[in-house]
Amino acid sequence: MDDATQGQLPDRDPVLLAAFEGWNDAGSAVTQALEHLDEVWGATEVDELDPEEYHDFQVNRPVIGFGADGRRTITWPTTTVSVATTPTGRTVVIVHGIEPSMRWRRYCAELLDIAAGLGVRTVVSLGALLADVPHTRPIPVTASSDDADVRQHLDLEPNTYEGPTGIVGVLQHQAQARGLRALSLWAAVPHYVAHPPSPKATLAVLQRLEQLLGETVPMGELPDDAQAWQHGVDELAGEDAEIGEYVRQLEEAKDTADLPEASGEAIAQEFERYLRRRDKGTGAG
Repeated sequence: MDDATQGQLPDRDPVLLAAFEGWNDAGSAVTQALEHLDEVWGATEVDELDPEEYHDFQVNRPVIGFGADGRRTITWPTTTVSVATTPTGRTVVIVHGIEPSMRWRRYCAELLDIAAGLGVRTVVSLGALLADVPHTRPIPVTASSDDADVRQHLDLEPNTYEGPTGIVGVLQHQAQARGLRALSLWAAVPHYVAHPPSPKATLAVLQRLEQLLGETVPMGELPDDAQAWQHGVDELAGEDAEIGEYVRQLEEAKDTADLPEASGEAIAQEFERYLRRRDKGTGAG
């Protein structure tokens, strides 16, 4: 990575960006970020994984509807691989799917085999988690890597999280085991407004990717959508005294300690809080 600008990936290096619906995608923030890139960069689908191998269709059911020709058709949950060329000429491979139900190691191996055929040397996994952060402040996006060389050249945090992981964690681990540069970006979505979409978080992820890739991403209507989303949550907090007081507490904690976006350790702590809330919500534990 000697040709990398500090905090930025090498200019000519193909990079893979991966995000998965489900457990790793609070507020649909990161999958919508990749959908945005797919659209503005005109990505072309080049491959997809066989859903029979990786999905429990009672968990992620196929959808039936009418196709463009008026005939009824079934759309199966799958993972697509698309390729885009940025305005500066960089090749970006976009992986978008649903977190698989089974055979995670084989799933990641198949994706990395496809990536190898496309010349990918860097894998960036994207995730979003529910966290104790205020919607009125910038959405924290933390970048981390287990690779000391990657951390040095890109000025990243070490990954200190320990606990249950999702498919993005497995993909990053297997990519590094193959000798690829591997890193992850995680956005912290306010847990009291967890329902998608979360345009402010999506915008924050795209802005962080701009820095990482050294590319300008056309944002379109996203800034307006993010502002409208924040106004909507402001109204919610204004109508509910309990939520309003909670938001003020989060603002005070953010402004005085500045912890949520400061380190990988803080993100790990937020992730553990998210898991506890999730378990309580499902009756687990």
